[in-house]
Amino acid sequence: MKDLESLQTPHLHLSRMTADDLDDLTRMHLDPRVMATLGGVRSAEQTRDWLERQMGHWERCGFGLWMARERQTGQFAGRGGLHYIEIDGREEIEVGYCFLPDFWGRGLATELARESIRAGFSVLNAPELVCFTLTTNHASQRVMQKAGFRYSRDLLYKDLPHVLYRLRREEWQPARFVVSKDAGEGESRREREQ
Repeated sequence: MKDLESLQTPHLHLSRMTADDLDDLTRMHLDPRVMATLGGVRSAEQTRDWLERQMGHWERCGFGLWMARERQTGQFAGRGGLHYIEIDGREEIEVGYCFLPDFWGRGLATELARESIRAGFSVLNAPELVCFTLTTNHASQRVMQKAGFRYSRDLLYKDLPHVLYRLRREEWQPARFVVSKDAGEGESRREREQ
């Protein structure tokens, strides 16, 4: 789906992953702070294999994870988006997000999650979306809640305790980002669509 390959939010440019993204992803995957809740650091070779799987997902499904770059500077900030995942034998569409530490605490994960939700419901017509994280990852759980997800249940994923959040299309409250004329540079506000 061409309309999902490149998107803009108020602070991020989101683009389909390509082989050219390997260096940025390797740097991210070697950072123990980033990977502490994502299964641990990955080597360059593991990251190459991971990236090939993500590019394959795009080819098969027409959507997938994006590279997230700061709009103002073009600097690599993180990754995230939508992808299929199997949970307890059921195929789900997961919203995922991950940012480098320099970009933590700025609301970017919530911004990316909301855009992923919009794409999932408006473009893919998914009936529901899921998000999950370790029970100890309270920052990620706050992002899920701010984006509109609701706690569903606890689960074991890769033998570790996680919490599963879910959002159904009928529960979704569409929002659009509007850059306010009164806001300073880089600021934005969110408005509900009528």
